[in-house]
Amino acid sequence: MRVAAGQFTAGKDPAANLEAITRQMEQAAAGGAELLLLPELSLYGSPESAAVLASVAEGLDGPFVSGIAAVSKKLGLPVVVGTIEANPGGLPYNTLVAVDADGNIAGTYRKIHLYDAFGFRESEGIAPGDVTDPFLLKFGDLQLGAFTCYDLRFPESARRLVDAGANVLLIPAMWVPGPGKEDHWNTLVRARAIENTAYVVAANQTVPLGTGYSMIVDPAGVVLANAGEAPGVIFADIAPERLQSVRQRVPSLANRRFTVVPLNGPGS
Repeated sequence: MRVAAGQFTAGKDPAANLEAITRQMEQAAAGGAELLLLPELSLYGSPESAAVLASVAEGLDGPFVSGIAAVSKKLGLPVVVGTIEANPGGLPYNTLVAVDADGNIAGTYRKIHLYDAFGFRESEGIAPGDVTDPFLLKFGDLQLGAFTCYDLRFPESARRLVDAGANVLLIPAMWVPGPGKEDHWNTLVRARAIENTAYVVAANQTVPLGTGYSMIVDPAGVVLANAGEAPGVIFADIAPERLQSVRQRVPSLANRRFTVVPLNGPGS
């Protein structure tokens, strides 16, 4: 399976962001990608307080997701992208949407761990998602699981997906720049691959909102592709044979003696 990760900086105009995404989708399709991962909050990017996000949130049938779905159908390219999902009952959700090659929504994930850290409070403008069944997409022998940005700092988020059968982890992000943040990003993305003997595809926003350095990492922690700082699309091939080889050589999943469960039950 050939995967791609796109990185760019989302601005305050959702239509312009959709145009930028369309160009990256076309680039990914031209490069033979069978799936494109795009960053968190691709609908709207701003360094302002999270409270502004309610005013720009859209339903999953709104113009942003519908526009991506139309391009996915045209190109035959599945996409996973981060948006801001309107919530009639309260604050919007920070949501990942998977769109299949026919332009249909194949699944969604609402960010569970909100970024109330480093002086920022995402919870002022975003509602946390419930702990539901793991987000999984099946591609032949591969099962893809996804979570969002700050979830990366909680290794149980990845392990729960792997327990459910995921062998590829998708991480859309807007990893905010700051002292040590780029190093945290690089270390944690590779750690999630190594400790779970899983592929990791991580798509980040670029400066000024994110650190960039989107990556595709193999199950042994080898970086197969790194986007650096500039907007663009990177590619790598994911091979079930490589997964099997690494997991046979390093059977840490089989050797472990602990499992992961939600702190407050499935509905927390």
